[in-house]
Amino acid sequence: MGYVHANLAAGRWQTLPLVEQLANVGSDVARASRWQGKDPERCEQAFLRALELLDLTIGDARWKGRRKELARARELLCDAMFGGTAYGSDLASLDRYFLYFAVAARAGR
Repeated sequence: MGYVHANLAAGRWQTLPLVEQLANVGSDVARASRWQGKDPERCEQAFLRALELLDLTIGDARWKGRRKELARARELLCDAMFGGTAYGSDLASLDRYFLYFAVAARAGR
């Protein structure tokens, strides 16, 4: 795990509610969207961080019943990053999807 902070991978991630986990994923999706077409390296780094956070979320035992949905989000993220050829997804749409989690996480504080 090259991009995720060590304390998240070491267990802190599993203490966050799902809405906060997905809000954090969304932050990196937003960064990837912002850098797409402008700075390929930064876009790729944000994409890889988003994937790693999604993988940590998928691996969280609390969300066992939601793994299919989470894995689909991961699949759409990959599709968007590589041109949207399989599902027609794009980073801007995924950014809007994850924005609602950020709003909900903020309201829950």
